[in-house]
Amino acid sequence: MSPAAARRSAAPQLAAAALVLIGLVAVPWLFSTFQTITVCYGLVFAIAALGYNLLLGYTGLLSFGHSAYFGMGAYTVALLVKYMEWTSMEAFVVAGVLGAGAVAALFGIVCVRYTRIFFGILTLALSQVLWSLALKLFWVTGGTDGLRVPTPKLFFSLLTPAEDKLEFLAYRYYYYVLILFVAATAVMWLIVHSPFGKALQAIRDNETRAEFVGVQVRRYRWVAFVVSGAFTGLAGALWVPLNGLTTPDIVYWPFSGRIVFFVVLGGFRTFWGPIVGAMAYNYLETYAVGYTVYWQLVLGIVFVLIVLTLPQGLAGTAEGLLRRMRRPAPAT
Repeated sequence: MSPAAARRSAAPQLAAAALVLIGLVAVPWLFSTFQTITVCYGLVFAIAALGYNLLLGYTGLLSFGHSAYFGMGAYTVALLVKYMEWTSMEAFVVAGVLGAGAVAALFGIVCVRYTRIFFGILTLALSQVLWSLALKLFWVTGGTDGLRVPTPKLFFSLLTPAEDKLEFLAYRYYYYVLILFVAATAVMWLIVHSPFGKALQAIRDNETRAEFVGVQVRRYRWVAFVVSGAFTGLAGALWVPLNGLTTPDIVYWPFSGRIVFFVVLGGFRTFWGPIVGAMAYNYLETYAVGYTVYWQLVLGIVFVLIVLTLPQGLAGTAEGLLRRMRRPAPAT
């Protein structure tokens, strides 16, 4: 595809993204506090899904251990609050990204030597090591009781005396997360459309051919693994003030399954799919939990139906329909 054709194909996506962004900006003024905080959770999960999709959708590596990097970002924040008495959210974001990136860099040295099911099982095993440490080192991590995190400073400012915490989360913190979400999305867009991103796609499509033309496969996979872990760590750091409590549950393997669910639900063959999947899953889980005690069964049935009826995911199916509608009718 020529550069001009690529720009023409990207223009409708960017226009739609701009409209969605306008809608997200208006959320706190149009919806209730609960709805706004729910969207905020969705934005946080969307950042994690974007990072995960760099591995699955663009590199072809299925990880079952991304809860490790989400949890690392969250625990970095919680430990800095408890033992260093830090209060700046900007410092938490930087520390969470660096902490998760460092763990991903270490784990990636081992994991990128393998592919397919071996890669998946290895990432799962390594994440379980971190979960065991978070659970057993209770005198440091709080064990199953977790670590509480008070409201942080945003841009070095605290809650005003008359400001309720829920109102703070639904307005100031929501826009803080939205800014970082837009920045993370823009960075990921540049990554996947750069020569580096094209090399990852070449590795995904044909590893042998990519290596033959000079792509250093393991090095590219390792860099993708680190970037993916750093994005997921950013999401973990942003999640902590929303939840207020960090426990070992976010490092356990079912949370990794949730991140996989985000990406598969939205469609891992599209850039916007993970974002759509994370937002849709967050709403689905929130309302399923509110309506029935069998919410896991509901989510499982939805997952099976999506895989069977919409194998390309929500966004992937929508993109396919739009392409079909734009295709000119055959001449008679």
